[in-house]
Amino acid sequence: MIRRDRYLEMLTGLRDKNLIKVLTGIRRCGKSTVMQMFRDYLMEDGVTSSQIIFLNFEDFENNKWLNDLEGLYYYIINQLDLSKKCYVFLDEVQQVKEFERLVDGLYVKPNIDVYVTGSNAYLLSSELGTLLTGRYISIHILPFSFKEYVSAFDDKSRIDLLFNRFLENGGMPGTLEIQDDFIEKYLLDVYNNILHKDIMVRNRWHKENNFENIVKFMLDAVGSSLSSNNIAGVLKNEGYKISHHTVENYLQALTESYLFYKVPRYDIKGKNILRTLEKYYAVDLGFKQALLGKSHKTDFGHDLENIVYLELLRRNRQVYIGKADRVEMDFAVMTNSGDWEYIQVAWTAKEESTFRREMRPFELIKDFNRRILLTTDVEPVTTYKGIQKRNIIDWLLEDKEKA
Repeated sequence: MIRRDRYLEMLTGLRDKNLIKVLTGIRRCGKSTVMQMFRDYLMEDGVTSSQIIFLNFEDFENNKWLNDLEGLYYYIINQLDLSKKCYVFLDEVQQVKEFERLVDGLYVKPNIDVYVTGSNAYLLSSELGTLLTGRYISIHILPFSFKEYVSAFDDKSRIDLLFNRFLENGGMPGTLEIQDDFIEKYLLDVYNNILHKDIMVRNRWHKENNFENIVKFMLDAVGSSLSSNNIAGVLKNEGYKISHHTVENYLQALTESYLFYKVPRYDIKGKNILRTLEKYYAVDLGFKQALLGKSHKTDFGHDLENIVYLELLRRNRQVYIGKADRVEMDFAVMTNSGDWEYIQVAWTAKEESTFRREMRPFELIKDFNRRILLTTDVEPVTTYKGIQKRNIIDWLLEDKEKA
């Protein structure tokens, strides 16, 4: 089992704090495993089985509780020794009807520390968000980072080949448990599960219409500036009938299910967030190959951007697309200390013309914040006018204390 130390550190730091811990993230990204690891940590620390209850509401044996809120509440209470600190883990809790009341009832009970998971943003936009405002903290779980991915392999002599595999297959945990021939089918099954359980049911849609066309368009356009109007326009030109209002609904559903993340633009000089031409990045590049096919021609530079964006999220950064005059910076990032850093991403910058193009946005910014150019070029870290050029694999594998 691959340890997910960053998430475990968050949970141990929040242990016994008077907050509901809400683990969110796309289906099959490892939320349940993270909770199980934390449960194991508690038991190693001396917590007994009479102080812990773990319920997964996608298990058939727990179906009887989905519509029996009162019965479920008393079942949980009766399993615990409430004379001691107890820990309640509710996996995929959104399956339970009126789960908000259940979570609230457990939260106010003395000596109970509550942990829940859910597979879409509705978990926090529902009554849970309003009923428990100020009483919960959200921990967002992503698929494996490259560093976690590498830890799954005994042979680490060719990190470059592992990176190519990661770039192609993504980091969904289930892909490491099956042969390569079945990865595409596995990811398609995960996608269809999300589509039907988190998107169609949540939005009360009965027909998919152009939904898959939108998904494929966005996977092909990761790292490109998009709007509902230009997406609708492209699809109309290809013969599909769709309005920009429908596209807006689809985009919202895709972000609520965590299949995509919307990244706003930030005017570095004006120091304000812009509300136009956001970019969207996929939660995992494996879905790109699964839905578009291996023969699809891809933009490797934009795929690298996608990997960098997800890694910045894992490092708890606030991430924006930077704008300096009329030139775009791939990422303007607010660090945990409140400072800014600027990041450009390119597959290679060995050619002088490419290097100059990537340097241009940095040169337009007149402050003294950290600047990094990430590429796949294999060479030592170099500095040009205060701008670091670094190998992306080294950056992904570095210790978080240095990140």
